[in-house]
Amino acid sequence: MTNPSEDAGATVSPWRGTTPELVIAAVLVTATAVAGYAMAGWAGLSVVVIATAAGSMLLLRALLPQGTADATRKAREKQTARTLSGYSHRRFVVQTSMKSQGFYDSELRPVLEHLLAARLAERHGVHLYQDPDSARRLLCANSRDADLWRWIDPGTRPEPGPRDDGRHGIPPRTLARLIDRLEKL
Repeated sequence: MTNPSEDAGATVSPWRGTTPELVIAAVLVTATAVAGYAMAGWAGLSVVVIATAAGSMLLLRALLPQGTADATRKAREKQTARTLSGYSHRRFVVQTSMKSQGFYDSELRPVLEHLLAARLAERHGVHLYQDPDSARRLLCANSRDADLWRWIDPGTRPEPGPRDDGRHGIPPRTLARLIDRLEKL
């Protein structure tokens, strides 16, 4: 029978194997407490208890790894900064895609197309690039959604060109309807 703490990948406690030292320390503290009580009563016992607690705290502080709180705080700040920069970048892409057709075609359209392909494959077993007609039927479930296909159709994806070609990008209401349909697929 194996010990669970000896299994591969198990975390080994830093206190493992310290039982003799801890027993000796406990016996020493108990003997000192008894001697303190015998010499000065409750005041002597209090001094021993307080001195033991203070010494234990100093010893544990010295044994613990240094800088743990600082490393955790820095990692949390870095994650927050990354999240904010990721959010602001996505917001920039969406806002600029509504202003410029070229930017929509080069930045946002591939993301939406990839999302459509993933949704169709995972939930409906349809391959967007091999069966675009089935994909269109699933995306454009009613006549109101029929105009969405031209914004995401992989067969009409334009060649990469200038990002600012002077044409307006995807209208905000159309983008909202497209995202809504992608969520409901």
